[in-house]
Amino acid sequence: MEERNIVKLKKDEFAIKEYIKSILGKGKISRVRIEYTPIGEKVIISTNKPGLIIGKKGEKIEELTNILKSKFKFENPRIDIDEIKQPEFDAQIVADEIALGLERMGPLRFKVIAYKSLQKIMHAGALGAEIVLGGKLPSARAKTWRFSQGYLKKVGDSAKVVDRAKSVAQTKPGTVGVKVSILSPYAILKDKVIIDKEVIARLKMNVVELEKIKEEEIKPKKRKKVKKD
Repeated sequence: MEERNIVKLKKDEFAIKEYIKSILGKGKISRVRIEYTPIGEKVIISTNKPGLIIGKKGEKIEELTNILKSKFKFENPRIDIDEIKQPEFDAQIVADEIALGLERMGPLRFKVIAYKSLQKIMHAGALGAEIVLGGKLPSARAKTWRFSQGYLKKVGDSAKVVDRAKSVAQTKPGTVGVKVSILSPYAILKDKVIIDKEVIARLKMNVVELEKIKEEEIKPKKRKKVKKD
């Protein structure tokens, strides 16, 4: 019974998140989190455009609060805005922007849109990025196009710090899937090795010590004189 309640709760949360994204619009929201507190429900919306989400004098926030109360039966919902300062490192925002660009400019200019987005990410200082587009681009047959630059982990524990997101563009020829992966410069890589001046100095000392050991081994050993009786 408890497992069913958990599954139902997760399904309701997913429906709420998708509904909030749909009414606020594509390209404005990165993610939506729901936290349950003793005084009520806390809905945290991560966005790079807080002004558009809040609205004039908080009109949109009030409207969204009333919807959460009436449609989703929230008792005391509170909406918080988490502003994203560097949207270039947010995979969901980038994926939505590419999808909007394809819908607005058409799928024939998909290379221009993808390369511009990739350059924007890398110029911001990302360690690596990958954009994958799948669909009728540009022919009548579906095809996958990959655009990548920099360093990007695909497997292992380090791959977990890569921000990944998906979006969908509805174009005239058909649906185009967008996948974006970004490795932020602030990501902590456990297997990263930094070679600075101190490390280089230690390596040089080790090389010198090894050379001294080899020289000593090469030197001929003096034979001891044996006394005759």
